[in-house]
Amino acid sequence: MLISMTGFAAGQGGLADWSWVWDIRGVNGRGLELRMRVPDWIEGLEAAIRPLVQGAVGRGNVTLSLRVARGSVGGAQQIDLAALARTLAQIAQIEAAAMEHGVNIVAPSATDILTQRGILDVPGDTDQDMAPLKKALLAEVPALLAAFNAMRAAEGSALHDILSAQVARIADLTAEAQALCGGRADEMAASLRTALARVTDNADGADPARVAQELALIAVKSDITEELDRLCAHVAAARDLMAESGPVGRKLEFLTQEFNREANTLCSKSQNAALTRVGLELKTTIDQMREQVQNVE
Repeated sequence: MLISMTGFAAGQGGLADWSWVWDIRGVNGRGLELRMRVPDWIEGLEAAIRPLVQGAVGRGNVTLSLRVARGSVGGAQQIDLAALARTLAQIAQIEAAAMEHGVNIVAPSATDILTQRGILDVPGDTDQDMAPLKKALLAEVPALLAAFNAMRAAEGSALHDILSAQVARIADLTAEAQALCGGRADEMAASLRTALARVTDNADGADPARVAQELALIAVKSDITEELDRLCAHVAAARDLMAESGPVGRKLEFLTQEFNREANTLCSKSQNAALTRVGLELKTTIDQMREQVQNVE
């Protein structure tokens, strides 16, 4: 079963006078890159959530956000103007220092600024025990991750159907190339005999054994049997990988590189219009497969 790296899930909850909203989303990536935006005034919350996400997601760029507020999250909150002024001054200072060194810094958004500690009226009472709130938040993480993975599994199921069709197309094109090889062999043999006769008729004193050796080398270099055998083996490997559980995206990426290598060699050796057409169709299908594989965990 394939799992997509693309997914999204959201949730919300509350405890006493607290309310919160979760948001987790993922896109493709070479490894696992996790970005977390959670309140830093709840001590140890990020450190507790991070291993839970890492245990549920194998690969991708994942962003998890949590907004906590007193009352309704969407309700109005008071802004600490003094804290806001300090933050803006610090941002201006950083930007000025960066410009002196020729470094351009992307300006933060209003949302980025508001999430800085102390600007909104959260947590307010710094002496309040945050342990119950932290416990309630952590209790919701497994369900959030389950919903996230359910969406990624649904996306993966769609990817499986697409990739299966593409692998089947590659298998069909490989079989077509194998069928063309029979007629091509006769054509190549006739061409070599003609070349041999031309050389021996116009090259006095040429060593017939040497000429035959060179022509045999040309024939070997034009043989595509190994390429077709490897394409068949890659088709079987791709189907086996798609039947596995767990992250297989990197392996499929490497396999598409091998597919492409064999298709390139087939095109360069074809010396036949029909076989070249098959090779180009193979390259097109393999490129489409490579684009889809980049979304597989």
